[in-house]
Formats: sequence, C-alpha cells, structure tokens
Amino acid sequence: MLNLEEGKHEPVLLTIIRLLRWHKPEGRLILMIPALWAVFLAASGKPPLPLVGVIVLGTLATSAAGCVVNDLWDRDIDPEVERTRDRPLAARTLSIKVGIVVAIVSLGCAAALAFYLNPLSFWLSVAAVPVILLYPGAKRVFPVPQLVLSIAWGFAVLISWSAVTPNLSPATWLLWGATILWTLGFDTVYAMSDRADDQRIGVNSSALFFGNYAPLAIGIFFVLTVILLAGLGIFTHLNFSFWIAMAIATIGWSYQCVTLTKPDLANSEYGLMFRQNVWIGFILLAGMIAGSLS
Repeated sequence: MLNLEEGKHEPVLLTIIRLLRWHKPEGRLILMIPALWAVFLAASGKPPLPLVGVIVLGTLATSAAGCVVNDLWDRDIDPEVERTRDRPLAARTLSIKVGIVVAIVSLGCAAALAFYLNPLSFWLSVAAVPVILLYPGAKRVFPVPQLVLSIAWGFAVLISWSAVTPNLSPATWLLWGATILWTLGFDTVYAMSDRADDQRIGVNSSALFFGNYAPLAIGIFFVLTVILLAGLGIFTHLNFSFWIAMAIATIGWSYQCVTLTKPDLANSEYGLMFRQNVWIGFILLAGMIAGSLS
C-alpha cells in the first residue's frame, strides 16, 4: 500500500501530481502537439473524435510515465541541480516504491489506450517504450541526450499518423524530421538553464556539447524545421492558412534566436522560450487544421 503520510508538507495526491508534472502543463502539451499535428494532417483535418481523444490521453499517460522514469533515474542527481532539487523523489517526499508504482500505472494506462490503435500503431507504441525508459540514462553516456528525447517525440508522429492511415507516407517522414529538429531546438534552449549544474555534476546535454555555439545550433535546428514544414505544406497541398501560421512560427523562432545571443541571459528566459514553443506549436496546429480543409 502507498504511504499516505509520505508527502511531508502537502497531501500525497498533490505530491504525486508534482511527480507527474501535471502542475506544469506546458511539458505535457508540447508532447501532445506533434501527435495532434500528425493525426489531423493524416486525416486531412477531420480525424475521428474518439481517435483524437485516445491520442490526447495517450500522450498524457506517456509523458507522465516519462517524467516518473526520469525522476527515478535522476533521484540522486536532481538534488544537485537548482531547477530540479524540489522534485518529490529528489526531495525524498515520495519513496522509490511509490515512484515505481506510479510509473507502472502510467505505462499501464498508455498500454490500454494503445490497444485501441491498429497493429502498426500499436507496435510503434511498443517500440517507443525502450526509448522512453532509457532516455534519462543517455545523459550519462551520450554527448547529445536531447537527440534521444527527440527520437521519443518523433514516435508521437509515427504512432498518430499510422493510427489514421495504416501506413507511413513521405509526408509522415517530413513531419517526423521537423518534429525531431524542433524538439532538438527547444530542448537545447531548456538545457541552457542547467549548464553550470550539469557541468559540475558531470552529465551531458546538447547545451554543453555545442557550448558557445549553442545559439547557432538552435538557430540551425529551427531553420531546418521551417524547411521541412514548408516541404510538408507543399507536398500535402495545404492552403494559405498554414502559411500564415508558418510565418508566425518563423517570426517566433527568429525572435528566440536573437534573444539567445544576448549576454548574461537570466535562466528564467530559457524557461519562457520553452513555453513560447508550446504556443508556436498550437499556432502551427491551427494552421495545419485550417490548411487541410478545402
């Protein structure tokens, strides 16, 4: 049984909500966005509503499981990082046993939803699980762990697209590539706030790997994202609504790239730019939906 007294300063339910990061919805939404991009584009803007519901709930369950697995991996590292030291497993306000139970329940919910999908989507969901489980360990052995996270994000595109049309088309791979590059961009931004702590404790990140060239690398990732999304728009014959959204997204990413070149940027600015990418993603989603409708 779960120990209901484990949260020292708050009810255990609220502590579990913090473990799942449901008090920070932007991290949950930013995984949902590429999944919704895929399901709406594959269905020409009119996917079945039950499928959209499964995709939404599936991304929530999957991201919840990912957060808990990450915190289990990092329970002895997070106390050394200013941004993460108050996470429940790091602060020891929840036990490892509770964390494991919550992770299993979250993965179980995601698995139950996956049975709604067709065989290709189901097996893609299964293939994503090792990436989700092993990503937190990547920062210990791989110089650019954000690439592993990006691949995990890419599965959201493949699973959602194939759930509509049980095959993967060239358009799917354009969207997959754009998602990989977008994720590399915004997660490198996010990692920049932890550079000093990560270097001190000896873990890897793309922000450390690119060093002083991190703003340039982020700019390249965003430029390539724009190119692939533009190719997607042309390939799928999206109308002017998509191109308006693309223009807004391009302006937003350009502004972020300019901001990143400023010296002595406060750590809060990196978090702000991460949240801005959620809005950019939803603007693109609206453009894709409207651009798909004749």
